[in-house]
Amino acid sequence: MSETFDEATTLKRRTFVAASTAVAGLPLLTSDRLPAAASTAAPTPADQLSTVRLTVNGEQHTAKVDNRTSLLDLLREHLDLPGTKKGCDQGACGACTVLVDDRRVNACLTLAVMHQDARVTTIEGLARGEQLHPLQQAFIDHDGLQCGYCTPGQVMSGVACIAEGHTGSRAEIREWMSGNLCRCGAYTNIVSAIEQTAKEA
Repeated sequence: MSETFDEATTLKRRTFVAASTAVAGLPLLTSDRLPAAASTAAPTPADQLSTVRLTVNGEQHTAKVDNRTSLLDLLREHLDLPGTKKGCDQGACGACTVLVDDRRVNACLTLAVMHQDARVTTIEGLARGEQLHPLQQAFIDHDGLQCGYCTPGQVMSGVACIAEGHTGSRAEIREWMSGNLCRCGAYTNIVSAIEQTAKEA
């Protein structure tokens, strides 16, 4: 019994995965069996690269990116601003909402090269030092978040909703926030947070 246990504890993770897949009758592609094209990414040709200049959260940034790079991937992967979330990556959930020149934009649906010299505000740029933006504080006050994944996009869209003047009623807020999904169902509290912030603005 102890000998069997000792042998089991010495199994490495890859050995375990290989054994498990073999038992299930599934082929296992290890790195030495992957096709060359799949194991190494080809560099992007120079004519498909562009230099993008943006002001993000008040700071100027320059990045050389593939022309197909979304604004979302530029923010997360090149500028190390992970607060903007990648949810559906299809523009359906609103988790990636940022402000571009003070207008709300789904960052996953727009290319970075389309926003040369634009001013971008992400969730990281709302607070002033240790002082939260009023809407961030209202989300806390009204418990407008649960898992928190959609919260950055909800807050950014809420800031725009207030600035656009679409807070005349709870129904109007719901309508203009309808592009932001909350899988936890905190909609009532989100509306309350926006309503409070709009009244205090």
